[in-house]
Amino acid sequence: MTLTGELGAGTDVPAGERVIDVHDLQMRYGTKDVLRGVSFAARRGEVVALLGPNGAGKTTTIEILEGFRMRSAGEVRVLDTDPATGGEHWRARIGVVLQSWRDHGKWRVRELLGHLGRYYAPYATATISRPWPVDDLLATVGLTEHADQRVMRLSGGQRRRLDVAIGIVGRPELLFLDEPTVGFDPAARREFHDLVHRLTDVDDTTILLTTHDLDEAEKLADRIVILGGGRIIADGSADELSRRVAGEAEIRWTRDGQRFVHSAADATRFVRELFRQYGDDIDDLEVRRNSLEDTYMKLVRDLEGGAR
Repeated sequence: MTLTGELGAGTDVPAGERVIDVHDLQMRYGTKDVLRGVSFAARRGEVVALLGPNGAGKTTTIEILEGFRMRSAGEVRVLDTDPATGGEHWRARIGVVLQSWRDHGKWRVRELLGHLGRYYAPYATATISRPWPVDDLLATVGLTEHADQRVMRLSGGQRRRLDVAIGIVGRPELLFLDEPTVGFDPAARREFHDLVHRLTDVDDTTILLTTHDLDEAEKLADRIVILGGGRIIADGSADELSRRVAGEAEIRWTRDGQRFVHSAADATRFVRELFRQYGDDIDDLEVRRNSLEDTYMKLVRDLEGGAR
């Protein structure tokens, strides 16, 4: 089962808006094809979650987009540049938050961010000031109270916030996030989600996110791209993928003390008709589609079972 539309993934993004533009990306290690014709695009200000089981090709795809790995074939443009030839000016426009980062333990938080930020100053433009002012950045990631603390003394969650601050200190136009909330408690995770929305809504940052937390992907991502076996097996919003895989939604309600359950392809039309007939007699209405996790697991099971 492949859910990428008739024209292929990303074709609905106008060419002038494509921050990431990947066409027929291929990667081979020896005789093994890791990526086999991957195509997708991401527009400015969009959050795209790249999901897939281990070995699906996510890390290889990200490393190619970041310019850290050469591809075997295909066309790739990131911020209108081939990552394989991107220079320092291009790299200054990109931010990366790795899954783990443990250097500079003796630095104090404010000093480290100030030091790293100075590398971005020569790449400021008339429209984007670089770097992000340290005090503003500390407030944004919730580290103001720990500004003068040594990095080695931070807790795991605080350290992860610093990782994010390092990734965005240069005000990137494109941000790569690899498992960004590992080690976050629920409150910190919610604050991070607010930060992601601020980056996309206010600063128009494009974000490519990889995570194993499907609930997080469903909350954050405008689009979900699922890799499997080196190919894209699904591309769309969480709701679109759910409709394509599950087809029908489940509607539950009570009336006159009785509980009813019904499945419908067009839940909105069914609910509208339900209220037209029974009005205020309807209570406890609930419309449920498959979650992203339900959809993801079905797609992966179909792939592993040989279904296409």
